[in-house]
Amino acid sequence: MNVNEAKNILLLYRPGTADAEDPQITAALALAKSDPELARWLEEHCARQETLRAKFRQITVPAGLKEQIISEQKAFLRRTARRERIVAVAMVAVIVLSLIVLSPFWLPHRPAADNTLSNYENQMVRVALSGYEMDLKTNDPVQVQAYLANYRAPSDYVLPAGLQKAMLTGCAMEGWQKTKASMICFRTGRPLPTGQQNDLWLFVVDRDSLKDAPPEGAPQIATVNRLITAVWTRGDKVYFLGTKGDAQAIQQFL
Repeated sequence: MNVNEAKNILLLYRPGTADAEDPQITAALALAKSDPELARWLEEHCARQETLRAKFRQITVPAGLKEQIISEQKAFLRRTARRERIVAVAMVAVIVLSLIVLSPFWLPHRPAADNTLSNYENQMVRVALSGYEMDLKTNDPVQVQAYLANYRAPSDYVLPAGLQKAMLTGCAMEGWQKTKASMICFRTGRPLPTGQQNDLWLFVVDRDSLKDAPPEGAPQIATVNRLITAVWTRGDKVYFLGTKGDAQAIQQFL
């Protein structure tokens, strides 16, 4: 299960109910505990659910509703006043329909992040520094490209000469806007902290998914969060490479 699949499942999740006992929802909740991005999304989803519940609780019961219900029940038992029953049902239907139509206006709206290069770089760096899990673990570049192609993630990428010499460890896929970004994982050869699998990450995304993709040319080196990064465009792909250290630490892989 990846992050996008988990989000689709958790759209049906209502906190504080028996929904958490559903096996698929249980698995998606478990993934949210290890994925910061999914955890933030889940927190916002739960907040929207609570907002909607609060709005329903604020609906005032119409005056005389209890007496009306009792009267109509008696009429029903006597098989009379059929017209009044139809009107009452229609009123309830109108109220329910109104709630459905108006509920989107009660919920807080958070605009999606713009598809700028800066937002893309920050999102991918958060992924690299989080406790992610690779979708495929292998040191075979052919298997990596075949796996990504099978899931329609960018796979026809070209590695720079320096990166071709790095130790490949596997790959994963990350959601970006309405498409996918491929994450290819490497090791620089430096000692790794306990529990860390990689310390060099290459992200590849379609050029059309960024409204300000860099022009083709030499890689642009910068610092994003705690990583030294390099970004460049080649053909219809944008490449984003990151590791810890200084400019020299990343230039050897370009």
